[in-house]
Amino acid sequence: MPSSKAEDYLKAIYQLREGEEPVATSTIAEALDVTAPTVTATMKRLEGHGLVDREEYKGVRLTEDGELVALETIRHHRLLELFLAEHLNYDWAEVHEEADRLEHHISERLETELAASLGDPSADPHGAPIPTEDLEPTEADDEPLTEYAAGETLVVAQVADSDPEVLSYLADAGITPDTRLTVREVAPFGMLTVAPEGEDETVSLPAEIAAEVRVRADDERSTDELAAD
Repeated sequence: MPSSKAEDYLKAIYQLREGEEPVATSTIAEALDVTAPTVTATMKRLEGHGLVDREEYKGVRLTEDGELVALETIRHHRLLELFLAEHLNYDWAEVHEEADRLEHHISERLETELAASLGDPSADPHGAPIPTEDLEPTEADDEPLTEYAAGETLVVAQVADSDPEVLSYLADAGITPDTRLTVREVAPFGMLTVAPEGEDETVSLPAEIAAEVRVRADDERSTDELAAD
């Protein structure tokens, strides 16, 4: 059974990967706040256990076994986040760090009971998809808010969960999963102004925060527009 440290690395690689490209050592080091030599040494050990494939000077890819470990860790994490938020009165800005501590230490039975008590959910409190019980990845069809132009109406799919201050800011602004919002303005220097449905005021988001908000097309609006045409 992989150690907690190994699970952290495998989860990070899974979340950092882009397509089939290997994930660079420097990228992993930055994400986990460790040194590049530490990552290199850890990758050698994980390769020895058949969990990653290394390409010299390029980075690493997860093997099939490594991906399964990463998905199971992510499933634990997101189920725990949802349980903490729904049953233990944690704020959505608090659950990430708590789930990070707990995700390595729950049994298969507890995972099953958590999922059942939550109604076999498909997403965590931040909208991130939860891998299935069979560890099938659930890919989200969404893009960063920064990819959209003024005048477009969208639905918030998920927000990054690693920065409690950003989460609190977004919650105060009424920007949470399933919120409909309209992009009012995209300033040349990167500030986005959006109007969340149900809120009295528009919200201005710096580009670095807007990039943490992932959105999907507003299917309801699209259907209405098609009917109008």
